[in-house]
Amino acid sequence: MNGSTFSGLTSEQFMKKPTNEPILEYKKGSKEREALEKALEEFANKTTDVPLRIGTEKITRNLDKNQVMPFDHKKVLARYTYATADDIKHAIEVGLAARGKWERLPLKQRVEIFLKAADLCAGKYRMALNATTMLGQGKNIVQAEIDAACELIDFFRFNSYFALQLEKYEPISTESSKNSLVYRGLEGFVAAIAPFNFTAIGGNLSGAPAIIGNVVLWKPSDTAVLSNYIIYQILEEAGLPPGIISFLPADGPTFGNTVCSNSNLAAINFTGSVPTFEYIWRKVAENLGNYTTFPKLIGECGGKNFHFVHPSADLTSVVIGTLRSAYEYQGQKCSACSRLFIPESLWPKFLEEFSKLHKEIKVGSVQDGSIFMSAVIDDKAFARIKAYIDHAKSGADGAKVILGGTYDDSVGYFVQPTLIRVTDFKSKLLTEEIFGPVLSAYVYPDAEAETLVTKIKDATKFGLTGAVFSQDKVFLQKATDILRDATGNLYLNDKSTGSVVGQQPFGGARKSGTNDKAGGPHYLLRFASPLTIKETFVPLKEWRYKSMD
Repeated sequence: MNGSTFSGLTSEQFMKKPTNEPILEYKKGSKEREALEKALEEFANKTTDVPLRIGTEKITRNLDKNQVMPFDHKKVLARYTYATADDIKHAIEVGLAARGKWERLPLKQRVEIFLKAADLCAGKYRMALNATTMLGQGKNIVQAEIDAACELIDFFRFNSYFALQLEKYEPISTESSKNSLVYRGLEGFVAAIAPFNFTAIGGNLSGAPAIIGNVVLWKPSDTAVLSNYIIYQILEEAGLPPGIISFLPADGPTFGNTVCSNSNLAAINFTGSVPTFEYIWRKVAENLGNYTTFPKLIGECGGKNFHFVHPSADLTSVVIGTLRSAYEYQGQKCSACSRLFIPESLWPKFLEEFSKLHKEIKVGSVQDGSIFMSAVIDDKAFARIKAYIDHAKSGADGAKVILGGTYDDSVGYFVQPTLIRVTDFKSKLLTEEIFGPVLSAYVYPDAEAETLVTKIKDATKFGLTGAVFSQDKVFLQKATDILRDATGNLYLNDKSTGSVVGQQPFGGARKSGTNDKAGGPHYLLRFASPLTIKETFVPLKEWRYKSMD
């Protein structure tokens, strides 16, 4: 498959008619399933050394850090080392030295690199991306395919397409002057801080600024180092010049303090927790007087996402949508449903049908293609999720564990899918982000549907995703209006997860982030510093106004 894509869609075809990368099915015996199993075996049976990448340098030093397989934490998938403050400063210098030539390169040439990278992701490297995401981040086959392959390919292609669309705009010119607008990269460097839960996000946080002409320092998550490094290698093979993106696994505070104290910081592109983003924001504020430009802060910080079920809702859609949204990828999606509000009239039947499906959920190693869920990402996540389940088991806030509620970290960081019924609307189970396979249900009187939607509007500090299930079109319209400020992505009669690049631009407001809508046409503007140029053909020859005569 080195010279083609598994799906058959190429970047050349995409640019003629923008289309999302097809999701492969991986049926047993299919060519993609055989290729994936081969890649899984290859990466599972070795430990890969991942270097720091600065310009043409590959820095390994003592490789004292390990990325383990979360479902079998005794197995080391990759070894790497942390970038020091001096490494980070060196990367800034190398990037700034490369910036001028890169930023002045015609956009079309930069785009060609990322379109080639998309084709490499779709073909030659598709299974490496999927396998390392499965083994390192605990995703099953479908979740890895959706993320590491399809969404990453879509980000590279749609960002390229949107960038070229930006250049089509021309300001109005007159007979006496010509006006033009140039989309420059930011003056300085962009720091991209990526999460573990989506391989594609790492590629987008670093790739989007680079497409528009920036140089980037990319800090991958410790628990996604290998899959992210595969992306770096793909960009390198596609022709990305040395120094444009530096690959820098690093201690969080060291990286944050070093980039935030550098006068050339132009932007931070971040996905992660609220406390971390707030820490970065404070560090930028502390150094505000030292910067060459005002740094742009772009952040996405997760949420406490909800499914609100109206008495008129289609119950089958609610059951399947809620199970998928709450438990797929162990509830470790920014948009995962963790709050369910359901009327008394539907609760008994919901519980009956939900319980049937719940019993069918298989949890285990990602190397078993029949699983629905695997382990949570690491020991910290395991301990945090366990604490919330134990809180529910204690009966606090009127909580009761209905389904699941067990956990075991002896081999991997396994938490069984858990359903908790909560009677206290202000319970921390309904207000705090858990980021695991834990769903809290609140049962309300049917007559209070509209009142409850109003309460949900300001129930948490987050504003990422939410869903309303209702066959009553009048209520659906009311709920949409009430929740106008409560989410960045609102789903009507659909689950709260599954945004697709180019279809549902993604991002939340409030403490869920700066809502810059990754996957949409305006995201790239956050990394541009437009220059307006006016050329006048008729010189001024009189300083007086005519009104003065």
